Amino acid sequence: MTSVRIDVTRAEGADPNLPLPALATEGAAGADLRADTGGATITLAPGARALIATGLHVAIPEGWEMQLRPRSGLALKHGVTLLNAPGTIDSDYRGPLGVILINHGEAPFEVTHGMRIAQAVVAPVSAVRFVEVAALPPSARGAGGFGSTGT
Repeated sequence: MTSVRIDVTRAEGADPNLPLPALATEGAAGADLRADTGGATITLAPGARALIATGLHVAIPEGWEMQLRPRSGLALKHGVTLLNAPGTIDSDYRGPLGVILINHGEAPFEVTHGMRIAQAVVAPVSAVRFVEVAALPPSARGAGGFGSTGT
């Protein structure tokens, strides 16, 4: 497994006692991100969304990205997930790290200070360039869209 260093600073006023993201087990791909609500409780009504602060800023090395992904337990038990999953944090972004949560559940959901709200997965990025051509090469699938490969 490749090791990547992510430098982290805390936002002004962030809780210095909240743990930094870390892999919970040796085989884990994602590190838990925690809500830094300043001690407040944020209630998400059914259908509501909110940007939840983590209190962190990160420096991701060039050639890498950080993907923000839902926590499966929140999704299964409460219907709470990330609105833009996966969210992408680019290597040149230095602003506050926030998580857009949405409540697809049937009951209000309370986000509390220090709660694990998302996972951060760091992945390599390929340098790509898009080139306009006169025609695309054929493929077995062709122009078949949604559901075209069967159920």
